[in-house]
Amino acid sequence: MKHEQKPNAFAIAVRVYYEDTDAGGVVYYANYLKFFERCRTEWMREIGHDQSQLAAEAGIVFVARKASCEYLKPARLDDLLLVSLEVERLTRVRVVFRQHVRRGDDELVSGVVEIACVDAVKMTPAPIPEFLHRKLEAMQ
Repeated sequence: MKHEQKPNAFAIAVRVYYEDTDAGGVVYYANYLKFFERCRTEWMREIGHDQSQLAAEAGIVFVARKASCEYLKPARLDDLLLVSLEVERLTRVRVVFRQHVRRGDDELVSGVVEIACVDAVKMTPAPIPEFLHRKLEAMQ
């Protein structure tokens, strides 16, 4: 099943290095979650906010609450991948991202990652700041 990327999605290129592969020469399954994290982090940078700035200035951090992946095809050493995200659902404290890894037109991995906004000190749920919430809404 081919998934069409939304026009307001964000994507980054990721090259597969030897360290990303397992003994069989394919990307180790857990590394796709790292690729997803890089994509979300780079999206934040692209819109003008990095994680350390949000912690220092807004007093919030984002933590993973839930993640699931469907592995469709393997990626291999030296592949150039496109890792993307779309906002699937948004509340005042949580964001559910639909994420994909593609090689050319082939979808390799599809995943859903739910993150929660928490107070950086107390580690308790905190509302997503309005300036960021608006940007996330625009991606739905």
